[in-house]
Amino acid sequence: MAVVLSLRWAGVTPEQYDAMLAAVRWEEQVPDGLVLHAAWFEPGAMHVTDVWNAEEDFRQFFATRLAPAVQEVGLAGQPEVRFSPAHRHYVASTG
Repeated sequence: MAVVLSLRWAGVTPEQYDAMLAAVRWEEQVPDGLVLHAAWFEPGAMHVTDVWNAEEDFRQFFATRLAPAVQEVGLAGQPEVRFSPAHRHYVASTG
């Protein structure tokens, strides 16, 4: 079942996010099970909303690809993460 990941990580800056993106390259090498990713910032925190085919897909991606980048970039603290069952998801075509 598809899930929605809601994440808030205090203290993460846009520069750190961009460094993780460069290290992990999830846009060029899309993780198995990722449907949609959106990230934004408010003062003092990063927010992410993802849709994954299954929670386990995200957990596998985190363990094998994202966690090493978190260490490399030196992110402090832990994110607040919540998974919710997706009732429906739709991604509009960009082309």
